[in-house]
This record gives sequence, structure tokens and C-alpha cells, in this order.
Amino acid sequence: MNIGQYTFAEFRDMAAEFHSYPAPGLLIGGYMVELAKRQMPEGTLYEVIVETGKCLPDAVQLLTPCSFGNGWMKIVQYGRYALTMFDKHTGQGWRVALNSDKVTGYPEIRDWFFKLKAKQDQDTQQLMTEIELAGDSLCSLQKATVSRTFLHKKSMGAVSRCPICNEAFPIQDGAICRGCQEGKLYASLEGAVEGFASPEQTLTAVPVTQAIGKTALHDMTRIVPGQHKGPAVRAGERITAGDVCRLQQMGRSSVFIQESEHPGADWIHEDEAALAMAQRMAGPGVEFSSSPREGKINFFSKFEGLLQVQSRALVCFNMVPNVMCASRKGLTVVDQGRPFAGCRALPLYISRLNLSRALSSLGDEPLFEVLPLKPARVGVLVTGTEIFQGLIQDRFLPVIESKVERFKCSIVARDLVPDDRQAIKSSVRRMLKAGAELVITTAGLSVDPDDVTRKGLLDAGMSEVLFGAPILPGAMTLLGRINGAKIIGVPACALFYPTTSFDLLLPWHLAGIAISRSDLARLAEGGFCLNCKSCTFPKCPFGK
Repeated sequence: MNIGQYTFAEFRDMAAEFHSYPAPGLLIGGYMVELAKRQMPEGTLYEVIVETGKCLPDAVQLLTPCSFGNGWMKIVQYGRYALTMFDKHTGQGWRVALNSDKVTGYPEIRDWFFKLKAKQDQDTQQLMTEIELAGDSLCSLQKATVSRTFLHKKSMGAVSRCPICNEAFPIQDGAICRGCQEGKLYASLEGAVEGFASPEQTLTAVPVTQAIGKTALHDMTRIVPGQHKGPAVRAGERITAGDVCRLQQMGRSSVFIQESEHPGADWIHEDEAALAMAQRMAGPGVEFSSSPREGKINFFSKFEGLLQVQSRALVCFNMVPNVMCASRKGLTVVDQGRPFAGCRALPLYISRLNLSRALSSLGDEPLFEVLPLKPARVGVLVTGTEIFQGLIQDRFLPVIESKVERFKCSIVARDLVPDDRQAIKSSVRRMLKAGAELVITTAGLSVDPDDVTRKGLLDAGMSEVLFGAPILPGAMTLLGRINGAKIIGVPACALFYPTTSFDLLLPWHLAGIAISRSDLARLAEGGFCLNCKSCTFPKCPFGK
């Protein structure tokens, strides 16, 4: 069976020349491409999406004007042997896939496709015969309309120079290029920046016995395991005879002193570098000491709030040699005056070029920001016919009240209603009328027919609904909004566990964070509570 205008033998020769050998996937791909082309009206300007990076893209490039280079062919790595040819303006087209059921009718094709035989054990001639015989009968054909995100060629956007490798890259990739972010492409690369020069060769260390009366250039730390860690001599202090004895006991035979020759204008002392980094990193709600020690500065929150960290920029910064920064996890509550992060210049002196690269890697936004927690007017709605009728005691209300009052929220409305959609709807509307900015409801959130709380909230006008979270306990969490008020549905697990998803998400709401499905998905890592007998939250791994 021919492949378009070519005989099978002609196309096989083309494939061998283009691909280095006539790969079975490329030959079958030729039939797939031609089947799709026959479905497209004459004169249609089309593009192609290929769902594998193996062989099939070469068939597209051989038989159409579409290529990866001109942007008319896009590869989406789904690992499926399929392509979609579509009108580049409307997105309407046809999807052609290699049908796994039809493949089984051809033994050699089946063994090749499902990797049932090693390549050296395949009967190549029989495989080629079966491919030519089967032609496009191996394919399934479906009408398709591709997502609008694929209808327009994406611009690379503005270009900048990477502060680490100094090569041009698209700014949309971040503060540094993706090659430096990932660092996985090369085991080694001649001339690549692995570290930066040191000024040590220009500094003179003097014997400790000759340092009496001289000024220490840097802190010299004394450690007594389990008892003490601190500077025996601080930078800027005069070294005394007593200091000499202590320094010798610490194993120091020589020291650097300020009277030594300075390494020059191209080098910056660790404390000065740390201060420059801290000034660049600190955003609203963040403060730091103006007196670094040993090239280190800690960051503190000006008030109790929710920490925001530019995670990508933090990674980029730590890719630069000779500097470091560590912090608590973003979107966690930090206390006023307690340290949550620290940065440091690692060598005694850092080059200005290195410092410039480190600062550039942070991008344009502050690395750290603390969002204030705004106390909310809260309405608490407890649902459940058995509670409403007094058959069991309500324990939800005191649990919820204690958690919101921890953040100075005020309860403006409380209500207890049966499992009735109309009653739930009416209660929510009364709470909103009473000024509730946040409505917290409990029970009845699952998909069981008798669980009507969610249905009642929808009747009350709830939108932007997110149901379910990868958090244990708290999988049945419900989030939504009614006009300007936020809704949190707390699952029944809050009765049994002291800490649940509610404890993680409440501060987000009070800080004004718009929670998305991807935000919830990221909580999966760290979202498994250990259910310790004595709960120490938030001083534990939950949510981190």
C-alpha cells in the first residue's frame, strides 16, 4: 500500500536517509500522517500535535511542512503513538492513533509494538511485509478539537543573560536559565562556572604568637561539644595574650588580621556581602539584623503572619557558588520576632562578580514576605439532624471556635440546623446578612445521598468550589465563595483529630490567599499527619 505519493519502497528509502534507518514506527507513522491529511479540506492551513517523541515526529516532517523548528508541530510527551492534525485557526481536526487491538492481528507488528521481542530477534523482512500489507488499517480515526492553548504560536518573549553562565535565555524561564536551574545536561563542560576565584592568595596569615595587639579580621569560633559554640575572638577585636592561649587550644597556629593587605576592590567581606543579600531578599513584613556575624544574617517576622517564599528564586540563588540561603517552608504561619530564614556568604571574602550574580538570580521580587493575618468575622454552621434533635451532643462548635479565636477572629453568628437543604441555605444567608466574611460549616460534605450540606451551600449561591484535598486527615475538605464571603467545609475528622486540613487552610484564608486546585495539590507532600499521641502542631512535619 502506497504512503501518499510514494510507494512503500520509496518511502522506506526516504526514512532510511532521514532517520538513519527505516524504523518501523516511522513507516507506520507515514500511513498515519497520510490518513490524517486525507481528512483535511483542501487548502486548510494545518498544524500537528504528536503525542510521542519517538519516530512519529519524523514522519510528520517528511510528509508535511510542519516541523518542530517552525513551530507547526508540537510534541506532547504522553507516550501514546498518536497524532492530531488540525486547522490552525479553529482547532478542529482529526486524531489518528495506532490501535492496539488492530495491531494484534499482525504477529511481527504486535511483538514490535508491545516490545515482546528484542530488536535482534525480530524478523525484519516479515515486519516490513506486515506494515506494507496493513497500511492505515492499523489506525483509529477520531474527530478532535484541540485546546485553545495550542492554537497560537508562543513567543519566546524577552531575552536576558543568565547571571551564572552569562548566556542568553528567555526571561520567562526565571531569574537564571533552565540549564543552570537544573544542572543535569553535562557531567562536565570546559569553561563552565563551578565555583569562583578565592582571594586567599592575597591575604597574609600571621603566626598566632605574633598576633598580640593586632585586630582580628574575622570571628574565630570555639566549640565545646554539647556545651558551647561561639566566637573566642570576634572580628574587629584586639588579640590579647590570653586570646593566643585559647586560639592555640583550638588548634589555630595562624590567624588573619586586619593589618594584612586587603585583597582589593574586587572583593567584598562576608559581612558586607550578607548585608547586601539580606537587603535584596527582605520584603514587606520582614526585618533582619543590620549587624551580620561570620557572614550570616537571620530574617524575622515583624508580626504573626503567613510566610511567602519565592521558591523558584530561592533555588536559583542557591545554585550560585559561595552563597546560601535557607528558610522555613512557604505558606506557613511565622511568629513575631522569631527567625524563619537565614542567608550567608560562605568564604571570608566574596568577589563582586559572584555577589552580583547571586543578587541577579533572585529576580525582581523580594524573596521573603510576611502577609498579615486579618481577623475575620466568622459564622459557624453545624449541620446534622441527630445533633439538631439533641440525640447527640454537638462538639463541632467548641472545636471550631477555639481554632478561629486563636487568630483573633470574632464569631458573629452560630447556628445548628438539620440535614435539610432549605434550612442550610437559609442559615447561610442569615450569616452573610449578619456580616460574616467567613462561613465555616461542618458535616455532610461527602457524596452520600444523605449528605446535603454541600447541596445547601450551592443553593445559597456558592461558587468557585473546590472539593477534596490531598490531606489526611481532611480529605473531604470543601472550599468555595458566596459573593465576597469565603466558605470552608470542615469534614467530620475534626471531631476525632486535633489537627486537620482546617488548621493548614484557615491561615491562608485570613492572609487573603486565593487558593487554587494546584495549591491544594502541593500540600500532598507533607499533608499526611502522623496522629501523634501528644500533638505538637505546628511544631511538627504536618503541612510542611
